[in-house]
Amino acid sequence: MSRNPDPSPAPKPMPAPSPVPTPEQPLEDVAYVYDGTPEGLFTAVFMAYAHREDPQDVAVHDTFQPRLGQAVRSIETDEELALRVRRGIRRACGHACYDAALRASLSDDPSSGIVVYRFVRYAMAANRPHDCTGCRKRGSCGGPLGSGGPTGAAGCSGKARGSVLNDLAHPAVEPLMRLVRAVGNERHRMLQFLRFEHLENGVWFARCNPSAAVVPLLMDWFSGRFNTQPFIIFDENHGMAGVYEGRDWYLVRTDEVNLPDKASDEKLMQAAWKRFYDTVAIEARYNPELRRQFMPKRLWKNIIEMHEHIPGKDLSHPRRHPEG
Repeated sequence: MSRNPDPSPAPKPMPAPSPVPTPEQPLEDVAYVYDGTPEGLFTAVFMAYAHREDPQDVAVHDTFQPRLGQAVRSIETDEELALRVRRGIRRACGHACYDAALRASLSDDPSSGIVVYRFVRYAMAANRPHDCTGCRKRGSCGGPLGSGGPTGAAGCSGKARGSVLNDLAHPAVEPLMRLVRAVGNERHRMLQFLRFEHLENGVWFARCNPSAAVVPLLMDWFSGRFNTQPFIIFDENHGMAGVYEGRDWYLVRTDEVNLPDKASDEKLMQAAWKRFYDTVAIEARYNPELRRQFMPKRLWKNIIEMHEHIPGKDLSHPRRHPEG
């Protein structure tokens, strides 16, 4: 007898098609939190466009308190996305607009994140470039790229007159320019009150405690004057150090620094500077209120001449003998 062939196996059921990924629905009541760096803030700006959202708050995650019922997005810093935002702002609004947004992002004001975000939104929509290239007044203009003043005040002449930076009455521009002026003023204070000390390894070291993260704005100025001499500027408030090795400078995130001993003549030089400061003071014109106005007391701990006692300040000098 012939046997029937084995029946063919039953066909396997087709797998269910995978669901087509759908874009995430934008959130209406959302806050973005970032790490407090300019790169983190510009990453948050990029993600707001990517998610098609308009966050109510953009703030540093360490200090942010969400509102009742508010969703929170934690933004991870992505330098590539931050660079894309940088290129986009420069292309649509000009270099000066990006420079203003960058300076404002260095402020310690809790509102700096949302202020920069709203300004970028307004500037990108306006699409009016601020171009100082080729302007004959670039060196003396009071605009953001000019060198006419320490505060980087608004206002411009020539081709950039139509820039969004001059829309000072707009609610997205005025708060940003206020932060830009405050950061510029703090940078100017650091240029006046930084005090370097010479270490035995040949490095010059300065410690500061500014109210804004202005170390990146100081490095070009000091590296141009120190030339090939290495130096370090340590911002103890923001855990940041600017390091110049004689050719290029870079930033280091750190909360403390371990320093070698001071150079052999450093105590003598500090004592000499303290004596000079005390000697030129006019006692009849002593005005502590005015001094605190021009030299904020929060900076005194890192200013050599404001220390009451400096080791070795008893310099040897010939004593005057009373006339006989």
